[in-house]
Amino acid sequence: MTVPTQAHESLPPGVEATLTRAARAGQALPLVVTPATRTWTIEDSEELYRIQGWGEPYFSINEAGRVTVSPQGDRGGSLDLYELVNALKQRNLGLPLLIRFSDILEDRIERLNAAFAKAIARYNYPGAYRGVFPVKCNQQRHLVESLVKFGKRHQFGLEAGSKPELMIALATLDTPGALLICNGYKDREYIETAILAQRLGQTPIIVLEQLEEVQLLIEASRKLGIQPVVGVRAKLTAKGEGRWGISAGDRAKFGLTVPEIIQGVELLRQAQMLESLQLLHFHIGSQISSISVIKDALREASQMYVELAHLGANMKYLDVGGGLGVDYDGSKTNFYASKNYNMQNYANDVVAEVKEACAERNLPVPTLISESGRAIASHQSVLVFDVLGVSTVPTIEPEPLPAGEHLIIRNLYETYQSITTDNYQEAYHDAAQFKEEAISLFNFGYVSLTGRAHAERLYWACCRKILAIARQQEYVPDDLEDLEQIMASIYYINLSVFQSAPDSWAIDQLFPIMPIHRLDEEPTERATLADLTCDSDGKINQFIDLRDVKSVLELHPLKAKSENENQLIPTQFEPYYLGMFLGGAYQEIMGNLHNLFGDTNAVHIHLTPKGYQIQHVVKGDTMREVLGYVQYDAEDLVESIRQQTEQALLEKRITLQESQLLLQNYERSLSGYTYLSAF
Repeated sequence: MTVPTQAHESLPPGVEATLTRAARAGQALPLVVTPATRTWTIEDSEELYRIQGWGEPYFSINEAGRVTVSPQGDRGGSLDLYELVNALKQRNLGLPLLIRFSDILEDRIERLNAAFAKAIARYNYPGAYRGVFPVKCNQQRHLVESLVKFGKRHQFGLEAGSKPELMIALATLDTPGALLICNGYKDREYIETAILAQRLGQTPIIVLEQLEEVQLLIEASRKLGIQPVVGVRAKLTAKGEGRWGISAGDRAKFGLTVPEIIQGVELLRQAQMLESLQLLHFHIGSQISSISVIKDALREASQMYVELAHLGANMKYLDVGGGLGVDYDGSKTNFYASKNYNMQNYANDVVAEVKEACAERNLPVPTLISESGRAIASHQSVLVFDVLGVSTVPTIEPEPLPAGEHLIIRNLYETYQSITTDNYQEAYHDAAQFKEEAISLFNFGYVSLTGRAHAERLYWACCRKILAIARQQEYVPDDLEDLEQIMASIYYINLSVFQSAPDSWAIDQLFPIMPIHRLDEEPTERATLADLTCDSDGKINQFIDLRDVKSVLELHPLKAKSENENQLIPTQFEPYYLGMFLGGAYQEIMGNLHNLFGDTNAVHIHLTPKGYQIQHVVKGDTMREVLGYVQYDAEDLVESIRQQTEQALLEKRITLQESQLLLQNYERSLSGYTYLSAF
């Protein structure tokens, strides 16, 4: 395990004493060992949370130690995210809150089209680029409508992967000349609807994914008397990397193998419809981290394109699919949560490879199409949620043991006292063994409950002391690599991972998560996040890091609202807000209703010269709504409770005042947000 600290042959003056005091107090240590006199700066937070890597040019930290959002990138102003959240809360919009920045969406479309325009000019490419947005990335109405509006000047189109998405695309896309790519499994109704869209002035291209669809297409075209524009999706040999690497290859879910493509060409030729075949489509994965993979796929697909033209197809379009990656961890590497190229590199390779293949065969170049949904939609939303409470390991300093204490507890105390940099690994195993022996003795009645509590407190004290030493080491032994996570606090967040970050749970997707304020303070806690659901998987314990993935997130201690020094455990804390970034693609639509936590509140923010404008407010699900999803009628539920209270009144088990309070709370809850209110 590589511990994110600096290695020191000898510690600077004052640091060793600081570390010793921190260990004795059970405090978390700084990420980087620095002299005790050094103060934490926003530059330290920028480095720790890597915001300049994944957030540029939209997210940064201001002098007040708060995250700022620049929705227009380096072309416009910025907003203080913490102030924005507080202003939205005053408008009765509770957390968790999804904030969409429509200007970021527009900026992403502009950047993608500018990259292809620059590549076309650089390589003297005689064709054009026509991007499409895959609706599956985020089907929310306001987002799709904004995307169509922002894309008009570029004739930016849509891609549908199902019949419901085709319904959205047909009704929403009103840009003359924009393409409507029709992917996914198709039946006769799907194909007929897509063909008839030509009569509305649309430019639908029906991409054949299965060989059986060829005959359906031929029959529909003859029935309607309309010649469709057709494409084929190829299963390339070139494969992607990471989680989505299986999107390509001979056994991929979608597309036609080379023999099937040849068979489809012959069927279209026999039906005298080969003129309709104008597009080749391929897709090698949703998040391609290495540019070399993209190059390999482009080379293979370009050769397929020219070969189809030589077979007599009327080839005009090459759709390179999705795959343009997002740098979630800011490392700019080929790690699965990053990418080792930028948008301009991607556009350059697409344009150059296709031009070269066509020039070698003396063919006209195609119109280039990409379905870069993740790269367009990821940055535009920020999910802000609050921390409700925290669970920490015991931090009480061990006191000298009274006479007559059990031997196993004395052994633990001696282990604690003897821990040094020379024996900390051995001491860890001794402490773990003594703790297990104490539990065993308790189970057989030889150690009291109070004695077991002493043993567990001593064990955690040993772990704190050992961890303080381990954090200073250049290398930590494998048997101690889990100690950081074992000792981590648990921060309870007002969120459902299953609803708002399903990819984090399902496929270990990494998203940048950080506090949106207090970033001029040192985050001295190490924590994992636990959501509201009654599910052990409802947690986040993987976070972005330069070296790989870290198991804990550096956070600030919660500040208790109460100033009562006699209150051992505070029940109320000052608001502490965290943000999850780059989650604008897939997460909203793929969320589920685990424990009946519904959609969160959402707002659409537009930057103006005077500040910002709230364009849309989409209220999150109420309890009444989510109960309706699972076939409960709210009025029936209220009536059931009313009858129970009447029966309890008759039997004098409840007072009239209590029964009315119960009914009022019940009905109010049904109309309320599924998440928790601030204490």
